[in-house]
Amino acid sequence: MTDTRPLAAKIALVTGGSRGLGRNTAVHLARRGAGVILTYNTHREEAAAVAAEIKAIGPEAVALRLDTGEITCFEAFAGQVRATLRETWGRERLDFLVNNAGAGLIAPFADTTEAMFDQLMNVHLKGVFFLTQTLLPLIGDGGRVVNLSSGLTRSTQPGAAAYATMKAGVETLTRYLAKELGARGIAVNVVAPGAIATDFAGGAVRDNPAYSRAIATATALGRVGVPDDVGPMITALLSEENRWINGQRIEVSGGENL
Repeated sequence: MTDTRPLAAKIALVTGGSRGLGRNTAVHLARRGAGVILTYNTHREEAAAVAAEIKAIGPEAVALRLDTGEITCFEAFAGQVRATLRETWGRERLDFLVNNAGAGLIAPFADTTEAMFDQLMNVHLKGVFFLTQTLLPLIGDGGRVVNLSSGLTRSTQPGAAAYATMKAGVETLTRYLAKELGARGIAVNVVAPGAIATDFAGGAVRDNPAYSRAIATATALGRVGVPDDVGPMITALLSEENRWINGQRIEVSGGENL
């Protein structure tokens, strides 16, 4: 019987897939039929649980360790991906790359050290640039890349100057990738979530009631975001129905700080 799920026979690689938005995206991709390679850095057990959840849904899933801030490990990681594709799916290419992995580091501009700046740059900008470059031979023609940015590139919040600077760079990189990879039919877009209730940045949005209320007040739809507001949107963006969306910044914030 033919599988009629929209993303059946597709394979996605989601970085930072053990928790938060990455986990939610990986699970929603699986619900629409896609196989998933998800990465984790330190949360091995959580990543294994996500892989098991995806397998229970139906598609295959493999969790691989990756520190997206360690550029020197990318070639070896690409080799793992290549072997995983062959051993698990009998395939040579991915269909989708979701550059989601990241870490929050909030500090006033005057107190941001070079070490803090470099940590954010390595994970959020340099890592995205060179991981995508390294994996490019493994992404099939007609594939899709989704990069994750932030609503903080449009509106400002004290303490996020370095983080938002990196995300602004990712947004510019996305447009260049869309232009340069278009000859291979690869569409590249950037999704910019607003404030989402996860453990990101110490769980500030999820665990600080006063902060959550302030965000809800500043949001047109009157609440903070949750992972289920973002993962399904990324999944839909990767579907064939949205094949003509390319080089775009799409904010998913419920109308935050309009």
